[in-house]
Parts: sequence; structure tokens; C-alpha cells
Amino acid sequence: MNPKLKRSLWAWLALSPFVVIILFPFAVMFFTALKPAEEVFSFPTRWLPVQWRWQNFIDMWHRANFGPALKNSVIVSMASTALTLTASVPAAYAMARFPFRGRSHYRQFLLVTQMLSPILLVLGLFKMAANISWDGANLVDSHFGVIVAYAAFNIAFAVWMLSSYFATIPRDLEEAAWLEGCGQGRAALRVFLPLATPAIAVSFIFTFINAWNEFAVVYTLIRSPENKTLTVQIVDMVAGQYTVEWQLVMAATLCATIPVAVLFAWLQRFLVGGLALGSVK
Repeated sequence: MNPKLKRSLWAWLALSPFVVIILFPFAVMFFTALKPAEEVFSFPTRWLPVQWRWQNFIDMWHRANFGPALKNSVIVSMASTALTLTASVPAAYAMARFPFRGRSHYRQFLLVTQMLSPILLVLGLFKMAANISWDGANLVDSHFGVIVAYAAFNIAFAVWMLSSYFATIPRDLEEAAWLEGCGQGRAALRVFLPLATPAIAVSFIFTFINAWNEFAVVYTLIRSPENKTLTVQIVDMVAGQYTVEWQLVMAATLCATIPVAVLFAWLQRFLVGGLALGSVK
């Protein structure tokens, strides 16, 4: 047998238990989503449905108002991620390239801020959003308020992570561009940013996932059903009901994970490269 093929086979055999552990929750969600209501709590428990009810996904789509909620989640997550990176990339570049007094303490402060859970600040955020006017109305029940809040929570982590990676990019490359006639801004755009693409992609992934999965802030600020995101809509299917249709909840949860899984699979090569290159100088 080819030695390379043999090593790959042994690697897959070694990793197969971890693959099973990772995929097991998704398998449970998938099979539960396809069960009729009477089979969900049947005893003895059956892993596979006796009747495969694909109609559950259609029922879930209407019951959870899934289409508008999906649109709201995409808008809020993409906008907050774009706002986070717009502010974080210049700040991280400044920390990596321009020494200033207290820089190490500022990096530690950015890391300490990640120890605060958003749920500790939701009451203050709600009061602030109620007192700030935007286009003749306050920021309560507004996607703009949620986008700004998400960006505020994610900027510190993005700056901390990006600055660590930016410091590994040789300054000589920019200086060589300066000698060729590039200004500092043009050298940063034409030379530095292409080299920083893996780190920016990693920050994009983590920021998007944090915004997509966040619940406390959007649950506090958003009131009207047409503005709710997927996380709130799925919880509304469980809270305040005498009977919970778990097959519909599992169908909604499974569909809500698909966009993040697709994004992660698309950008995973940048994730691996960014984490590997950012670990050494």
C-alpha cells in the first residue's frame, strides 16, 4: 500500500471517534425533525423515525416565520461583522505598527473585556437605546441598534486577535514599497492587507458566528415579530406554550445552523492558515 495513503487511512481511523461525537447532535436533530409528533416521546425510544415526515420543515417554516427571521439574521450578522472589521482593521494595524505608551496594558484591557457577558449589560443597553434617537425614533425594536451593539461587543476581540497576527507580517515589505514610491496608506492597502487576508477571514468567521448565535441583546432590544432574528423565533416556539412541538423546533434549529456551516466550510482554509501563521513569528 502507498505509504501516504496508509498514513491517511490511519489518520481517518484515529479521528473517526471525534467525527462521530461532533456529528451526533446534528444526527439527533435531523432524525427528530423528521418524526411525527407522536413518535418524538415514544417508548422505547427509536433513533430513526418510522414515518419520515418531511412536511415538518414546511410546517416549521410557517410556524416560526422562518423566512423573515432568516433575512433579519443575515442582515444583522453581516452588517455588524462589516462594521466590526471596518473599525478593527485600522485599530489593529495601528497597534501592530505604531508603538505608543501603554500599548501592552491596552491589549490586556481588550482581553479583560471579553470576560464580561452581554447579559450583564442588557439593561444598560436597553436604557441607552431608548434614549438615543435615530431617524425620528429610538433604537429599541431597530436593527440598527442591534448591529451597533453587536459591533461594540466584537470590536475588542477582533482588535486583539488581528493585532497579534499583524505583528507577524514583516515591516520590511512595506518599507520596500515605500522605496518604490508608495505612500504609507497605499502600501498598507496594496501590500499589507493582502498578506493579512487570513487573519481578517478568521475575524470575519468568529464575528459572524457570535452575531448569528447571540440571543440576550436581540431578545431585549427587538419587540415586533417582523424584526426578530432566528434565535428569538426559535425560542418563541418553546417559551410560553403548554405543549412544545419538538420536531418543529429541531427542524428550525437544524436549518438555522446551515448558513453558519456553509460559511465555515467556505472559509475554513483561511481559518487554518490564519491560526497557524499567527502562532509563530
